[in-house]
Amino acid sequence: MIISWNTTNQCNMFCEHCYRDAGAKAEEELSTEQGKALLDEIAKAGFKIMIFSGGEPLMRDDIYELVEHAVKLGLKPVFGTNGTLITPEVARRLKEAGAMGVGISLDSVDPVKHDKFRVFPGAWEGAIQGMKNCREAGLPFQIHTTVVDWNMDEVLDITDLAVKLGAMAHHIFFLVPTGRAVNIEEESLRAEQYEELLTKIMKKQLEVPIELKPTCAPQFMRIAKEMGMDLRFSRGCLAGTHYCIISPMGDVQPCAYLNMKLGNVKEIPFSEIWANSEVLNELRTLKYKGGCGACKYKKACGGCRARAAYYSEGDYMAEEPWCLYHGRKGY
Repeated sequence: MIISWNTTNQCNMFCEHCYRDAGAKAEEELSTEQGKALLDEIAKAGFKIMIFSGGEPLMRDDIYELVEHAVKLGLKPVFGTNGTLITPEVARRLKEAGAMGVGISLDSVDPVKHDKFRVFPGAWEGAIQGMKNCREAGLPFQIHTTVVDWNMDEVLDITDLAVKLGAMAHHIFFLVPTGRAVNIEEESLRAEQYEELLTKIMKKQLEVPIELKPTCAPQFMRIAKEMGMDLRFSRGCLAGTHYCIISPMGDVQPCAYLNMKLGNVKEIPFSEIWANSEVLNELRTLKYKGGCGACKYKKACGGCRARAAYYSEGDYMAEEPWCLYHGRKGY
């Protein structure tokens, strides 16, 4: 099981697609002690992989202390970061604290395009340097790419760059209109584009030595099965079943892109929210509507619950709209 904690809303960038609408530090963010108590609860609930994200998690002064505490609890700490703050010293300290890997955002092979998307001059160069600093420190890293219509033809080129730079994986995030991303909803891919790109990614996986993982496009599981591929993943959409996220203020959500507050860890222990939330327990039934409910790949895929909710007036159990498979007879 995997969980993400947005440790702070503070960020040195103002990305066009940010689901958290990050920038300034939010009021009432979890303190160090509250953060440690949260980590205790996360371990109690049975989670294993602990993602420290943001905002920009490296802007949090106590981040190394929190990583060390996670390690003591038997959690595997990893990061989601824009990479620009990873100096050689930061990379060394993260590794010494027990971080097991870092995901660094890179959305184009063109520095100008990446910097524009991230609304931060020098973002591309900073991310690349951060990767090099991780590599020198012996800290594993992977590349995270948010894919939209203008960079979908670059995705496999970014994969090649990831291999060249020594990344252990390339994870490709398909845009979901949440947070600031609602302003660029028209740039998100549609069914035919999803199918085409996911197929290319799965074929590319057969050619490269690193892991390729589409995110928020769970149909990749169906495509992989149709191609006879044996991936290490057991399911596409993990929202509420094997994954959830916690905001800087302690609000629990089924996933980063499904903006539903299920409870606050300052008021209710996280392990109780995870076990007792009506929303989470409904998601675990897999009783989806429409094509997702009838699909033979329901257990392997599940459809993107966040995208289903966005396009169905909040109904997170609805059919996901951008799945080409729905149009096939006998699915």
